[in-house]
Amino acid sequence: MTTTFSTHVLDAALGRPASGLSLTLTLPDGTTKSGKTDADGRARVEGDLPAGDHTITFATGPWFAAQDRETFYPVVAVTFTMTEGEHHHVALLLSPFAYTTYRGS
Repeated sequence: MTTTFSTHVLDAALGRPASGLSLTLTLPDGTTKSGKTDADGRARVEGDLPAGDHTITFATGPWFAAQDRETFYPVVAVTFTMTEGEHHHVALLLSPFAYTTYRGS
């Protein structure tokens, strides 16, 4: 079975997807895979990923700055454990001064 990853970022303050937000997935061995959210606020890392602890880092500071909006969080980093053979979906609900995350499907 393949181990996969996706994310979905929503701008909770404006009630719309956070499109064009840069992100980096750091794998257990320290290598990284980078991307950006699409028009629907979604991104996917293709390929079979290793099991273990990963960190997804969202570049929230530059994303808010590009919209001339302030934020308290220049980055949001979420560390989670991938299990071999499962799909892992980390959702992020984002606003300038708060965020929440959860494992979706």
